Amino acid sequence: MSADREVWREALGVVLATSAYGISFGALAVASGLDVWQACVLSLLMFTGGSQFAFVGVFAAGGVSALPSAIASAALLGVRNVAYGMRMSPVVGTTTGRRIAAAHFTIDESTAVAISQTDPRLRQVGFWVTGIGIFIGWNMTTLIGALVGDVLGDPKTWGLDAAAAAAFLALLWPRLKERQAIAVGVAAAVVAAALTPFIMPGLPVLVAAVVAIIVGWFNWLGRVDASAPDGGEAAA
Repeated sequence: MSADREVWREALGVVLATSAYGISFGALAVASGLDVWQACVLSLLMFTGGSQFAFVGVFAAGGVSALPSAIASAALLGVRNVAYGMRMSPVVGTTTGRRIAAAHFTIDESTAVAISQTDPRLRQVGFWVTGIGIFIGWNMTTLIGALVGDVLGDPKTWGLDAAAAAAFLALLWPRLKERQAIAVGVAAAVVAAALTPFIMPGLPVLVAAVVAIIVGWFNWLGRVDASAPDGGEAAA
């Protein structure tokens, strides 16, 4: 198989797998209180799965009053795309038009497929095929999911009122492999749970995000003990 066919096959495989999650987002968005067209606009303009699930999760908890917090939560998760943009800048092309267009397609999957290639030309192919392919697929499946969710009616009847939070937790769970990541998650969860009865919906998430940043910044459970003979990690 030629290198071109290989990168196309890899990119399209990622497109199909990722686009399927759009059905979940569309259904959960409607279950959280959004209209079909609102769910579709989110996928069209925001187009970053983690941020979209975070948005509907906070919105489901607090409704319109939690909208500023929902937007802020989604923005926090979207910051990682800035780092991806800097990494992809030399890959997508040198023209201003290409870079502006690439900004919307710079996501986890397009970045991963691009950097897995060794040839600069194939990196461009991997980036554009993956990014554009997922954009088209994600928006199509969002519409399908939103229409299905709209037909189901009251989300509480089907137990979908807590589904957005559950879906976001499912996205987060595979990342909890190290003590530091677990410490950040536990600290943020405790703070959010403690504050939920006392402040408006959405704000506990933002406060928990600040706590997560602080715990992660000081790396309390990830420090290396310089005095240890083998330079290994200090005992927890």
